[in-house]
Amino acid sequence: MTSDEKITRDLLAFIGQCPTAFHSADSIRQILEKHGYRECLEEESWGLEAGGKYFVTRNDSSLIAFRIPERKDGGEVSDFTGYMIAASHSDSPAFRIKANPEMKTAGAYVRLNVERYGGMLIAPWFDRPLSVAGRIIIKEGNHFRTKLVNIDRDLVMIPNVAIHMNREANDGMHYNVQTDVLPVLGDETAEGTFADLIAEAAGISKEQIAGDDLFLYARVPGTIWGANREFVSSGHLDDLQCTYGDLVGFIESGEKDGSAPDEAAAASAAFAIPVLAVFDNEEVGSGTKQGADSTFLQDVLARIGQEFGLTEEDQRRKLASSFMVSADNAHAVHPNAEGKADPVNRPKMNHGIVIKYSANQKYTTDAYSAALFRAIAEKAGETCQDFTNRSDMVGGSTLGNISNAHVSVNTVDIGLPQLAMHSPYETAGVHDTGALIRVMKVFFSSALKAEGRGCFSLI
Repeated sequence: MTSDEKITRDLLAFIGQCPTAFHSADSIRQILEKHGYRECLEEESWGLEAGGKYFVTRNDSSLIAFRIPERKDGGEVSDFTGYMIAASHSDSPAFRIKANPEMKTAGAYVRLNVERYGGMLIAPWFDRPLSVAGRIIIKEGNHFRTKLVNIDRDLVMIPNVAIHMNREANDGMHYNVQTDVLPVLGDETAEGTFADLIAEAAGISKEQIAGDDLFLYARVPGTIWGANREFVSSGHLDDLQCTYGDLVGFIESGEKDGSAPDEAAAASAAFAIPVLAVFDNEEVGSGTKQGADSTFLQDVLARIGQEFGLTEEDQRRKLASSFMVSADNAHAVHPNAEGKADPVNRPKMNHGIVIKYSANQKYTTDAYSAALFRAIAEKAGETCQDFTNRSDMVGGSTLGNISNAHVSVNTVDIGLPQLAMHSPYETAGVHDTGALIRVMKVFFSSALKAEGRGCFSLI
């Protein structure tokens, strides 16, 4: 087994613990705590210290982690150049369970009423085992607490209509989400059992449930496949593959100690504060209190600066020497649809991290940020590819341009190449997660120094 295959297996184990964005944030929290990071609550004073490792969550589904370097040359922590930030997202397209979800139909079945979350490929959700996971709010007198829940068994399914009853099925389908894709919970005897199933999984009585955010998820486990075991398929590769790569690179970059990143940085007294940001709700536009279009990142960076006596002007100067990597998966050229790719920029799986460009600024990459990221990748011994949409096709957007409206820093949009994006079972390259980890380890160990007139030094 190669080291990248082991990394991919670790990725699949991580994804297996993350059926929803709430579980993703909780899994990241547990990993960070095992590596000595302390949770800070937004409603409390933080008391940050040099050499400390911290993280903060919002809405149980977004998380920002950071380290405070400890100076070895007698300097002040406030002398840091800026922030080295990596952003990814915790959510994936899915079906959300609606309030009062049970629907009895045909006198023989109980279905669950659902609505679409994000821009999904619907067809792959049919005829595969699904279940329900998310969070619930438990009422205990005047006290309310959050608990994650996962019915960890094959629970529901969305059955297809037989070809005999729909002869045009293979000529293309239009799915009505309200009528065509409701999952079957059970036969008529399942009526009134859904709340009991959730309560049982949570270990409480159903009367204690005061609220819920529940989603369907696909139960098919991830797998490594291909003639040379070069591909990996799983749910949630967009964007947990980038999230995991950023997370491991962030942790490994700080494993030795919390000091300035390397000898060159220490000698020049140039060092940065590394920041890992994982946002929820990217798939629905990020416009929530925990999304990239919120004040979450801005609030955390401001509080870091305030803890070490930075004025508003000081903070603006730090942001001028900051850099963000917006990491969200990219489209690989498709074996059965080559014509959907740009004639020139056609990323391949296992051939390097993808830098994403858009003339209309759906991606934030520009000449400066691309050059800086390529230099970091080269230092890590990795290569980069370029992605642009066909000029006659409208592509998607991601975290970079949205978060930049709140925290304006030099930003590059990157991703790992994949197929079947927004399917409940996506495909990517076995070697690409390891490549991202190696690059992000170098990234979080680096610092950027603005020198004016569009000039920067990467340290």
